[in-house]
Amino acid sequence: MKVGILSGGGDAPGINAVIRAVVRKGIQHYGYEMVGMRDGWRGLLDGEFLPLDCKSISGILPRGGSILGTSRTNPFKYEGGAEKILNNAKKADVKAVVAIGGEDTLSVAYKMHELGLKCVGVPKTIDNDLAGTDYSFGFNTAVSIATEALDGLHTTAEAHHRVMILEVMGRYTGHIALEAGLAGGADIVLIPEKPFDIDEVCEYIKRRQERGRNFSLIVVAEGAKPKGGAEIVYSESVDEFGHVRFGGVGYYIGKEIEKRIGIETRVVVLGHLQRGGSPTPFDRVLATRFGIAAIDLVHKGRFGRMVAIQGNKIVSVPLKDVVDKRKTVDLELYEIASVFFG
Repeated sequence: MKVGILSGGGDAPGINAVIRAVVRKGIQHYGYEMVGMRDGWRGLLDGEFLPLDCKSISGILPRGGSILGTSRTNPFKYEGGAEKILNNAKKADVKAVVAIGGEDTLSVAYKMHELGLKCVGVPKTIDNDLAGTDYSFGFNTAVSIATEALDGLHTTAEAHHRVMILEVMGRYTGHIALEAGLAGGADIVLIPEKPFDIDEVCEYIKRRQERGRNFSLIVVAEGAKPKGGAEIVYSESVDEFGHVRFGGVGYYIGKEIEKRIGIETRVVVLGHLQRGGSPTPFDRVLATRFGIAAIDLVHKGRFGRMVAIQGNKIVSVPLKDVVDKRKTVDLELYEIASVFFG
């Protein structure tokens, strides 16, 4: 049997570890022929395939990015896109597809599964906002990078008596901001789930000044917004899934702080550094476990499902229970973080 693999959406450290696990077990244990689709769903849409064997996956475990490439292609935005995918899979004799991706990529996998393409999903998002799984690979790496950035900003903030603002990824959820903020000792954490009051932010800073702490560290998710306001976007243009580009909330907060209380403020936008580089050991192990579980589902004929981790057990959940849902921040954890505000 020939099995295809694709990675869609934004890259996340650990994709290559998933590919390696799927290919290795697929070939050595089940005798499958493995093939990769280039650049996510675009590869199936255009019929671009890459043969995969044990030699082609050698040495990719610690590599970031994806050896298959990735894109935010939505085949349902193209006339006859779904039919082209089904036809190309049939022509290539691909009997099943392992789709590595986030909400958008997996929503396509679910729709294609309903149309007859046998799909298994693997959760991939550094935002950790996919329903059905406690963690997605890439998240731990992103938190580690953000925490290291906060550690570096702490010393320069203290030396210059400044407010340092770190803007991290997190379109609609604040998982990265919250966990990095806790681990990195941030004085204020701002997340999309809790619209912020800029006057309250300034009060936290003044409270620290009264205690002789003439610097502050703020970590903010890109999708955080002021109370009664809207998210701050970098561009109004949208991708094929209808998403605008967030960015700029850190600069908005920095200007407001300087205007209101006159303390020098600097902003660092971590951006795609959170996605890049080598995955942490945790993400390498999790991605490997996901890959093994995904090819096992293929072998058992359990399609239309996504592998997941719940507790420390690898399980699977129906794709229909994942799409159009979003896992938000545990507000109990936010309350713990808030103990250290100001």
